[in-house]
Order: sequence, then C-alpha cells, then structure tokens
Amino acid sequence: MATTNDIKNGTVLKLDGQLWTVIEFQHVKPGKGGAFVRTKIKNVLSGKTVDKTFNAGLKIETASVDRRDMQYLYKDGDDFVFMDTATYDQLNVSAATVGDAADYMLESQTAIVATNEGVPLYIELPSSVVLEITYTEPGLQGDRSTGGTKPATLETGAQIQVPLFLEQGTKVKVDTRDGSYLGRVND
Repeated sequence: MATTNDIKNGTVLKLDGQLWTVIEFQHVKPGKGGAFVRTKIKNVLSGKTVDKTFNAGLKIETASVDRRDMQYLYKDGDDFVFMDTATYDQLNVSAATVGDAADYMLESQTAIVATNEGVPLYIELPSSVVLEITYTEPGLQGDRSTGGTKPATLETGAQIQVPLFLEQGTKVKVDTRDGSYLGRVND
C-alpha cells in the first residue's frame, strides 16, 4: 500500500482489480478545501486512458510490474515463446497479449516483456526495427522518392506503405508504434 504522495509517472496502481499505469499526475492545493491529486491513468491491458482524481493522503494499492529483456524464440500454436536472457527461463505469451507487436517480431529478436505475478501484461518492442520487403509491385520508370506510396509485404507478413521506388528484397526501417516507413537500410 502507498499513499497519493507516492504517485509518480510510471507507477502501476491496482484499482478495482485492474492494473493502471500513471501517465501524468499533478498535486493540487486549492485555496479552499482539501488538497488532491489529479492523474491521467492508462489501463495496462486494454490501453484505455481515463482521468482520475484522488484525495491527498488516500491509501492506494500499487502493483509490482517486472520488466525484463527477453528473446523471442518461436511461435507455438497461438502462443509466442520468449526466453529470459539472464536465467534462460521460457515464458509463453498469448497472441492477445502480444497484439500488434507480432507484425514486427522476428525470431531471436529482443523485446521487453512486462509481467505481474508471473502473468504477462504486454510486450514492448524497440521503437524501430529493420525488416526485409518480401513482396511489392515493381516500380515504374520515372518513379522517384518524391512520388507516392505503394503497399509492401514485410518478412513478418505485415503490410506497410513504402515509396514507389523500393523493390522486393530491400531492407527498410519500420516504426513499431504505428507501422510507418522510416527509411531504407543499406547493408
């Protein structure tokens, strides 16, 4: 248990049986009445964001979230198998927990796996990854970098928009947060 004075960005709170991460907080002491803490919190599992106000000094329950670097090994049915790089323990993470991160994960890639009491909460990838284009329509004569975009399929099966001049077999840098093309990578 902690009090509202212990709230800071990144703190994970347990409210009504659900885990919430503090995104923003502000201690407010109005001229009249008691002090309070205004927070913006995000549900760890659903990603839903809400504003919540706590009275100052109120006891709140915090949760411990263990964030570890793990290596993605392989897909086993609907689960993704990760290995702790320090202890070599393996952890099965459901496809629902991995979510959109599956579009940018290759085998043996490192990711951060957050767990609470042994239960995987979410996967955090690096902000960008390098992937190879496995299929895209061929570019036409005269297509240059100032032109439009076309769909391309990556080696993970994800589809992104790339400039017209890119061809199959090209390695590109992709933003894992929104799936946008960041640039071509030369080996």
